Amino acid sequence: MSELALTQRNRISLPVVAAGALLLGALAVGAVFGARLGALMVVGGLLGMVLYHAAFGFTAAWRVFITERRGRGLRAQMVMLAIAVLLFFPALGAGSLFGQSVNGFVAPIGMSVVFGAFLFGIGMQLGGGCASGTLFTAGGGNARMLITLVFFIIGSLIGTAHFTWWQSLPAFQPVSLVETAGTGGGIVVSLALFAAIAVLTVMMEKRRHGQLERTAKRDVGNRRWLTGPWPLLAGAVALALLNFATLALAGRPWGVTSAFALWGAKGFTALGGDVSQWGYWQASWNATALETTIWRDITSLMNIGIMVGALIAASLAGRFAPNFRIPLRSVLAAAIGGIMLGYGARLAYGCNIGAYFSGIASGSLHGWIWLVAAFAGNMLGVRLRPFFFTGEAARKPAAKTC
Repeated sequence: MSELALTQRNRISLPVVAAGALLLGALAVGAVFGARLGALMVVGGLLGMVLYHAAFGFTAAWRVFITERRGRGLRAQMVMLAIAVLLFFPALGAGSLFGQSVNGFVAPIGMSVVFGAFLFGIGMQLGGGCASGTLFTAGGGNARMLITLVFFIIGSLIGTAHFTWWQSLPAFQPVSLVETAGTGGGIVVSLALFAAIAVLTVMMEKRRHGQLERTAKRDVGNRRWLTGPWPLLAGAVALALLNFATLALAGRPWGVTSAFALWGAKGFTALGGDVSQWGYWQASWNATALETTIWRDITSLMNIGIMVGALIAASLAGRFAPNFRIPLRSVLAAAIGGIMLGYGARLAYGCNIGAYFSGIASGSLHGWIWLVAAFAGNMLGVRLRPFFFTGEAARKPAAKTC
C-alpha cells in the first residue's frame, strides 16, 4: 500500500475512532448517570467541532483589533451574543425551558471581577488562548496548548485557595438586566450595546484601512461542512444555538473553567493534599463535585467533549499533526499565561465563556464589567508578547487559535 493511501486511510480512521469514542462515552454516561449528562457530552463534542472549523476565537480576534483595528472577529462575537440574548432572556424571564427550571450566570461585581478579568486578559495573550480556545486547540493537536492547559488547571486550583479572601472584599450585589429591565427591555438594551460595539469596530477599521476586510468566499457544500473551514458567522450562530441547548439540558448556560478547578483539586488530593477546608470547596455544590466522580460533573463532561470534537474536526480537515518542538520562551509564556488564566477565571466568576458569553447572555452586568477589564488586560498582554515571541509570531494570530 502506498504512503498516500496509508495517509488517506489514517485521515479517515482517526475521526471515526474519535467519534465512536465520543458517542460510546456519551451512551455510557447517559446509561449510568442520566440521559441529559450523556447528551451534554455530545453537545460538548459539537462545540469543539464548531470552534475548530470556524476558527472561532476570542484571543486572536481581540489581538487583531488591538494591533490592526480589524474588527471582523469582534463583530462575529456581537452576532453570537445577540442571538444568545434573544434566546436566553425569554427563557430566563419565564424561569423554565421545555419543563426544565433554568437559571443564568449572574455574579456580584467587585474588585475580584475586575482584577481577575484583567489578569485573565493578559493570560489570553501569553497563554495563546482563552478557556474554550485552550480546549479546542489542544484537542485539535496544538501541543503547546497542552502546556497552557496544565498550568490553567494549576492556576485554577490556586485561585480556589485564595477565593474566600477575594470574596471578602467589598462588592456590589449581582445585577440582572432580565430582572431590572424586564425581558423586552433587557433585550433592547443588550442589542443596542452590541450594535454600538459593532459600529465602533466598523468606524475604527475604516479609519485605519479605508474599507472593511474582505473575506474569501468559502465552499459550503456537504463535504466542506465536515472538513472545514466554516464561515465565521456560521460559527457565531452555531455557538449561540449550542449554548441554548446547554441551557435547556443543564438548566444553566455553558461554562468551562469550574472543571479546571475541580481537576486540579482532585489531582492535588491524589498527591496527598487536602482542599476540603478551603472556603471554595465548602460550598455545597463544590463539595459535592469534589466528593463524586468527574463523570457526574456537567462542565467536565462538556470539556472532554470539546476536546474530542476538536480532534474529530482537525482529523477531518487533515490538520491533526502535533508538533512537540516548542521554543523555551514559548513554553514559559504558556506556563505564565496558563496560571494567569486559571487564577483570573476563579476570581472573576468565570472566563470568556462563563463570564463573558454566558454572563452577558444571562443578562448579568458582571459580564459587561468582565469584558471591559479583560479587554484592557489583552491590551497589556499584546505589549508583553514580544518578550516571549519574535517577529510575526508576536503579532500574527495562528490559523487555528482562540
